[in-house]
Amino acid sequence: MTSFALVGFGWRAATFWRVAQGLSDVTCAGAVVRSPRALPVPAFTSLDECLQQARPDFLVTAVPRAANPDVIRAAVAKGVPVLAETPPAPDLDGLHALWREVGAEGLVQVAEQYLLMPSHAARLAAVRTGIIGTPTQVQVSSTHQYHAVSIIRGFLGAGDATATVRATRTVAPLVDPQNRQGWTGDTEPKPATTTIATLDFGEGRSGVYDFTTNQSRNLLLFRRLLVRGTHGELRDDEILHMPEAQTITRTALVRRQTGHDLDLDGFDTQTITLGDDVLYRNPFPGRRWNDDEIATATLLTAMANWVRGDGPEPYPLAEGIRDHLIALAVEESADSDKTIVARGM
Repeated sequence: MTSFALVGFGWRAATFWRVAQGLSDVTCAGAVVRSPRALPVPAFTSLDECLQQARPDFLVTAVPRAANPDVIRAAVAKGVPVLAETPPAPDLDGLHALWREVGAEGLVQVAEQYLLMPSHAARLAAVRTGIIGTPTQVQVSSTHQYHAVSIIRGFLGAGDATATVRATRTVAPLVDPQNRQGWTGDTEPKPATTTIATLDFGEGRSGVYDFTTNQSRNLLLFRRLLVRGTHGELRDDEILHMPEAQTITRTALVRRQTGHDLDLDGFDTQTITLGDDVLYRNPFPGRRWNDDEIATATLLTAMANWVRGDGPEPYPLAEGIRDHLIALAVEESADSDKTIVARGM
């Protein structure tokens, strides 16, 4: 059994704890919080106390972004592996300082889960079969900042490529029916900001970032993903490609979701397929988890495997830093109306 301790116990930390309850080989040993309070796990008021008493194999930091670097540094100083919530530092200076201080230690991973979600994982698997050739452009309109950048970079395989960023903002009225707390009951349009950016990674690779205020939760807005390749396109859950000369086909990615109509197996994701090929199989059948919970469980399992020496790094610090460096460049470009060059570490 591999154990972890949380630093913080807010909304995101609670998700890690809840998901760990459904894992057979990963457990949450406690949480470090600023003031004692009733929690479903042992609570500690300092990192030292937690490490001495709970003896976790790794930490999951889920604290405000301004506090994240200090927690990461403290853990690394004690030789404890860290899975840091996104982003690992709040700003450009903080990202560079964090890399200088802990990057060489190789103890820090970043909790970037979007490409582990079933739909994205299946789409990425499809693209990697070569069905649309070499990916050249990725357009994302669904989630914000570093998450969207991670999706773009992941599908392009951009690695540590420099990104040239051009961004603009517009404001328009929009109804916002839901937020993190649920339905708002508000049917009046309010000003919403849309940020659109182009990311040029060189060698013919580019991205389009399109995000509107609260888009991740606003069900009045479509979530869109397009991956353009040399031999076709993936658009959301459909692929347009050319299997042979003078032949164009459209093929759907199909999710097998139980629990609908007379399917009495209970609500669950089973597989996502492309024709006869299984692109994704839910590694946690029977848990009845949503996509974010499946991704979080996949991330925790990968982190535990890496800590034990049984698997690769889940998402190294350098990758998380690159995501946020580019996300910050988007904001800077939109603020300044200038082209910004975002370089890797």
